[in-house]
Amino acid sequence: MTIDRVLLEEGGCCDEKPEGKDNSLMSRLLQSRIVMVAGEVDMDLAEKVITQLLLLDSASQEPIKVVINTPGGHVDSGYAIHDVMRFVGSPVITIGAGWVASIGVPILLGGDKDKRVSLPNTRYLLHQPSGGAGGQAADIRIEAQEILKIRKRINEMIAAETGQPVVKVAKDSDRNFWMSAEEALEYGLVSKIVSTMAELG
Repeated sequence: MTIDRVLLEEGGCCDEKPEGKDNSLMSRLLQSRIVMVAGEVDMDLAEKVITQLLLLDSASQEPIKVVINTPGGHVDSGYAIHDVMRFVGSPVITIGAGWVASIGVPILLGGDKDKRVSLPNTRYLLHQPSGGAGGQAADIRIEAQEILKIRKRINEMIAAETGQPVVKVAKDSDRNFWMSAEEALEYGLVSKIVSTMAELG
């Protein structure tokens, strides 16, 4: 089934304005099997990205390109995107563009290991997950424990995907740890730096 056919049957994708300019642009990107993760990661963005991934995967098993330009955001929404990237049968190419920060890094790592690439001027940020718990002391304690669990899980994922020791990842992410595209390549976050679409192969 073609993307045109799917969009026609569904009345568009991820936009309440089926005739709107945004929907037209989205449709054109989907025709090229390109998904955008742009801006703050939240439940709405996750729903849109996951819908597009599943739609493209149902239409064809050709590679899906996911362009990531995000300051981070909601951890669980980011993990949902990561997990669906792994869930679909289509190969997933992730492309770091602009900046890939915080939960944006696990989203990047959702792509196939040899298909995670960076544009030349992209920056990457590892840091601790943040939280703002309030209320009773017991609730604050529970929230603090959850943040530690999230941090451990993210560190272990980055270590497993990059080959870096988990102790090093934990130390690096203890404070804001910025990397250039070249440093991200050396660290193992990406497999290649590209300047043109043709270099994706």
